[in-house]
Amino acid sequence: QVQLVESGGGLVQAGGSLRLSCAASGGTFSSYAMGWFRQAPGKERELVLAISWSGGTTYVGDSVNGRFTISRDNAKNTVYLQMNSLKPEDTAVYYCAAGETLDNNYKYYHYWGQGTQVTVSS
Repeated sequence: QVQLVESGGGLVQAGGSLRLSCAASGGTFSSYAMGWFRQAPGKERELVLAISWSGGTTYVGDSVNGRFTISRDNAKNTVYLQMNSLKPEDTAVYYCAAGETLDNNYKYYHYWGQGTQVTVSS
């Protein structure tokens, strides 16, 4: 069983940056694909970015447009989401997730964090 804890969310002005972290425990972190998803009120949960267990492959969500990057440190059991040039439409709860297979569909990720709120003001 994998436990995931996100941190780093908050309130930021448009054009600003945030770095989210997700610390994993209770499993073999390096064997899992990791994803960042987000969900805004009234909207479907969507992929932001996902990364393979080795870090060699990433999947990019449609809304990122090169503004965000994902990375992982298997020695620290942590995955990161660097978000730059933030826009008000990036406002959402951001979730970290772990899955056995790298995929852009949230249904293939079995372990989830509690989420962290990101609010971008205009």
